[in-house]
Amino acid sequence: MRLSLLATAVLAFGLAAAPLAAREAAPALVTPPSGVLGVEEAQLTPQFWIGLQAQPDRVILDRSAIEAQNARLLQLDPSMHDLRKLPATLGRDQVSGWITGLAGRPGKTLYDAAGKPVPAATLDAVLDARALDAIPASQPARYGLVVRRAALRTFPTALRVFGEPGDTDIDRFQETAEFPGTPVVIAHASRDGKWLFVVSPRYAAWTEKENVAEGSAAQVLGYAGKAQAYRVITGATERTVFTPERPELSQLQLDMGLRVPLQAGLAPDQPVNGQAAYAAWTLELPYRDAGGRLAFSPALLQKNTDTAGDYLPLTPANIIRQAFKFLGERYGWGHDYDGRDCSGFVSDVYRSMGVQMPRNTSRQAVSPALAHRAFTAADSHEARLAAARALQVGDLVYIPGHVMMVIGQRDGQPYVIHDVGGMTYAQADGSLRHVKLNAVSVTPLLPMLTGRRKPYIDIMTSIVRIRR
Repeated sequence: MRLSLLATAVLAFGLAAAPLAAREAAPALVTPPSGVLGVEEAQLTPQFWIGLQAQPDRVILDRSAIEAQNARLLQLDPSMHDLRKLPATLGRDQVSGWITGLAGRPGKTLYDAAGKPVPAATLDAVLDARALDAIPASQPARYGLVVRRAALRTFPTALRVFGEPGDTDIDRFQETAEFPGTPVVIAHASRDGKWLFVVSPRYAAWTEKENVAEGSAAQVLGYAGKAQAYRVITGATERTVFTPERPELSQLQLDMGLRVPLQAGLAPDQPVNGQAAYAAWTLELPYRDAGGRLAFSPALLQKNTDTAGDYLPLTPANIIRQAFKFLGERYGWGHDYDGRDCSGFVSDVYRSMGVQMPRNTSRQAVSPALAHRAFTAADSHEARLAAARALQVGDLVYIPGHVMMVIGQRDGQPYVIHDVGGMTYAQADGSLRHVKLNAVSVTPLLPMLTGRRKPYIDIMTSIVRIRR
């Protein structure tokens, strides 16, 4: 995710010329009124791509294999955090390392939402708010559960900052988001006490104190591992029902892949939060009590929402269906705008099938726990083209700062779905066209060009394949 700014910026530039390979690929594709080369209306449905698969319902990995892979990820990938194995006492060096390792003082001018340069004094205050001098020599590890969709920030501030005046799509202080029920270790607090530095299984960053309810290790880690019945959110986003009786849990946003336990022990004929529960799932959700401590309450989720009683089977058809549920969603750097970015998109899709992934493109592309085919300058265009034409549904294609998910091959063209700023390609007459997308979009892979006048395939760094 951190590097996807490069991919977004690259797509924004016009190019003076196009490589021969790209010019050769483009004429075979139709340019519809949208300008998105090679993508007509029929191709914007999951059924189209599922219909091209010889075995769409073939199970790629079963549940036991997925759980084994997730365990390897937690063990082998340094970007992941096994909260159960963190020490009971946190030392100053470890906490300071997490905080300062996230980011230092910005080296370039940043701009606010009005396009004005952020004053140096403002940045000084933001850095001072981290209260590094207040980190104790040692402290007991504290635990909490995220209680709502929570932004994780580079620094303890809600100040939105941008790299260029007027370009407000990418907030440079936005890192990612975590979701209700995510366990965290609380490592530090800001100087004003309004922000917490938290360590989640996939990230370590700052979040507002109100986003986290503090509890015991047993409560927090036990909730995440509950073996009772649960629901998995399989829609892009769903919301609990409105309830004035429990406003903390009213219309709470739940994003794809969340696994939420069902409340046990409730009589089926008794109302929940003032409403009959027979037409809804009764979830057990965490919330903050008046003192900020962790508590749990039932909350209703309508049965006609898009959920499942377990993670979906990992099949080509399900990969395509789940990815297309985000089609058209606006790009959201670091899960901003209640959306997601390129790496957040592919990880949320896979999470709905129980597959865990690192958060950022830079980590996904090289994770020692994932099978990947790395590319270097020694790989020829022909070798890269052969690899592209052998891509399978669900394969993840990485270029610097960007990731794309393969949805199939058509007429010798691999197609991808990705959360992307736009596409630049060569037209039949050799001129170049740029189409702004800024959303989850379907495109062919081969015609895509970069600001370095190369096809995407010539700057591929890795192909990750979720397989045995």
